[in-house]
Amino acid sequence: MKRFIYPALFFLLIASSSVYLEARILTVTIREPIHPITAEILIKSIEKAKLENAVLLIIKLDTPGGLDSSMRQMIEAIIGSPVPVVAYVSPSGARAASAGLFISVACDIFAMAPGTSTGSAHPVSIGTSGQGQDKTMEEKITHDAAAYIRTLAEKRGRNVQMAEDAVRKSLSYTEQEALKGKLIDLVAKTEQELVEALDGKEIKRFNGEVQILKLKNQPIVELPLTFRQKLLMTIANPNLAYILLMLGLLGLYFEFANPGAILPGVIGGISLLLALLSFQILPVNYVGLLLILLGTVFFVLEIKVTSYGALAVGGVISLFLGSIILIKSPIPELRPSLKFIIPIVLGISLIFVMLVYLVIKAHTRKSLTGKEGLVGEVGQALSSFSPAGKIFVHGSIWRAISDDTIEKGDKVQVVEVQDHLTLKVKKV
Repeated sequence: MKRFIYPALFFLLIASSSVYLEARILTVTIREPIHPITAEILIKSIEKAKLENAVLLIIKLDTPGGLDSSMRQMIEAIIGSPVPVVAYVSPSGARAASAGLFISVACDIFAMAPGTSTGSAHPVSIGTSGQGQDKTMEEKITHDAAAYIRTLAEKRGRNVQMAEDAVRKSLSYTEQEALKGKLIDLVAKTEQELVEALDGKEIKRFNGEVQILKLKNQPIVELPLTFRQKLLMTIANPNLAYILLMLGLLGLYFEFANPGAILPGVIGGISLLLALLSFQILPVNYVGLLLILLGTVFFVLEIKVTSYGALAVGGVISLFLGSIILIKSPIPELRPSLKFIIPIVLGISLIFVMLVYLVIKAHTRKSLTGKEGLVGEVGQALSSFSPAGKIFVHGSIWRAISDDTIEKGDKVQVVEVQDHLTLKVKKV
């Protein structure tokens, strides 16, 4: 029996291995700004394509650009990929702007769908900072970016001048302009049309190796994002990161103001940690973060210090300015929108102002219990006296003194509670 079992297991193993290693076309979708998470997604996709012995990896691209450091990581992975990589700008209306152009030019094949565009790759759009810089530094960065894309275009046999003009002059091109100028390799309406057009095409890899693409009858498989990648992509949204930060600060404030509430502290702590995780992905301006924290401190101090609203006004201004400069990127997709900032700042400010009002009101409210609660109460004299006698007030009989002459039955008002529970009163 064993002589039949072992050969069967052997052939079964070979069959399963052949299925696993079956050549196929893998696709990955990047429809976000270029940042560390999109870089991770592409790098992992290239590793997956290598592991599964894929014949082609297609990047379905739609991006406004992003961070220079992440862009270079992605390009390095593309250049070193043993599997040919295709940049496919799709669907219609998509773009590969700024860093997206660099990534596309670096790929073995650069294709676009009808109604798409590419270009606008001036270094300001791909830098890690949205802050101003002197002219000399700007020229250095521009020259470096131009040299980088020129090298990529030359290696891939693409129109060097068009690529360089996209950097130096911020020019953008439609798919037909890019095709006519030989900046891209082809225009394809669909993914299937793209694969059919590339079947049998001879390509030259970045290392000079010539390879013929054999794509006929190859299945096309979309690489799904992992749960971790989906989570990081979600919290990498600058609007969500900003909301988490504000929610975290508000929750922690409520917890410290009302110890033992628990729920605000739990929500605030989790939100704040998620916000900090987002800030590891996004290009955060820490001056903006400090301004937001300073604004929160101003609101807290308004409760403790009599500033007649000066600290509250300073808190609103600090909170707004910090929110505006929180993310240092010229790309709108990497910054919190004013549509979020203005209502959130106004809402947070209103909440803090209401809290300040309630605290001040509580501190100035007349005490209803203890010795302080007797001050201002009106009672009746049980006897005539000057200066000491007995009065009935607040449901009890008290010893009282007065600078006035008090007759039995007169109404008196408590003006002070002295030692030994003696009330000083006046005639009313």
